[in-house]
Formats: sequence, structure tokens, C-alpha cells
Amino acid sequence: MLLHATIATKIVLGVLALFSLASWVVIFWKFGQFRRLKGQGIRFLQAIERTPQLRSAYRSIARLPDSPYSRVFRQGIGFFSALRPKALEDETSTADGLTEAQLQAMRLVLEKSQAEERDVLAAGLPWLAVIGTVSPLLGLLGTVIGVMDAFLGITATGSANIGAVAPGIAEALITTVAGLTVAIPAVMAYNYFVSRLNYFAGELEGFASEFIGTLAKEGLL
Repeated sequence: MLLHATIATKIVLGVLALFSLASWVVIFWKFGQFRRLKGQGIRFLQAIERTPQLRSAYRSIARLPDSPYSRVFRQGIGFFSALRPKALEDETSTADGLTEAQLQAMRLVLEKSQAEERDVLAAGLPWLAVIGTVSPLLGLLGTVIGVMDAFLGITATGSANIGAVAPGIAEALITTVAGLTVAIPAVMAYNYFVSRLNYFAGELEGFASEFIGTLAKEGLL
């Protein structure tokens, strides 16, 4: 049926094949990215748990490989250090805490850093959403075109028996099957990755709140 398909059917199937390839590339890429992120989060938390104070964590995190967690941490530390130089390096420092305006500015800096990391991690997900939405419609379009061709053939030959109609209808339905085959993995992967992204964003938000709370607990605010 594929060899004897119409040009329109072959074009639709070719586009769906490209969509399928693109979706699987994105799926494997994002799966590896989230897997690495999970390992980075574990190492980051272990480094935090091994340090009793933020001053010690400041030195420990600086030695970790670059990750979204460490980048958010460094953004907060960098902003605080710019406002209170040497406060984290000198354990006997008695510098005044941050003002309300400075504390609010720190929250905004941490929120901006979180949003940037989320946007980076969300790269590629819109393509899965587009493929999952468009593929069934494209398959349906191919089926409609195929059915139209089948009925035009019936009209031309004047024969409406099942033997004349069935091959054309079966060929037309191939594109619908192909569209669903492409869309189902893409939609499943998209929903899974979005849930992982939301979990990651929640972790970063919780960490930012704990970071400010730790500063307050250690008398740095």
C-alpha cells in the first residue's frame, strides 16, 4: 500500500516520519538532561548537609561542578556578598544585616535566577507539544485526502463493490495510524517532562526560601 500510495499520502507520511524522528531526539535529550539534573541535585544537597553553616557551604558549593542548583546559590551568595563584603568569609564579622529593600531585592534576584534555569530546562518541550498536537491532525488530513481519491476513483470506474473501495480506504487510513503513532509518545513524554520540570522549579523555589531563612538564622540578615 505504501509503494502504491498517492503523492499526497507519501508527503504526509514523510512529514510524519520527520516529526517522529524529531520527537524521539527531543525525548532522549530531555531524558538525559533530567537524569543528570537529578544527580546534580543529590550532590548539591549532600554538600549542603555536610556543612553546618552557610559560611562553610559557601566554600563547599564553590567546588561543585556547575549546575542549576549551584548557579542559583551563587547568585544569592554573590548578591549578598556585594551588599555585605567579607561577611561570609570572616566568621567573626558583625556587619549590619540587610535592609527590607535589600532583602526584597535579593528575593527578586533569586526569582529571576530560578526563572532563567526553568526556561533553560524547558527548551525542547514546546516541540513535543506541537508534534503531539499536529501529528493526529496531519494524519487525519492524509486520510481525508485518501478517502476523496478513493471516491473519485469509484466515480471514474463506476464500480462501488467492496473490492474496489477497500484498498483505497485502507491506504487512506495509514496516515491516521501513523499520526497517532507519532503523537502518543510525544504527548506522554511531554506530560512526564512537564511534571519533572514543575518538581524541579518547586525544589529551586524551596531552596531559595531556605537560603534566606538560613541567612536570618545565622544573623546575617
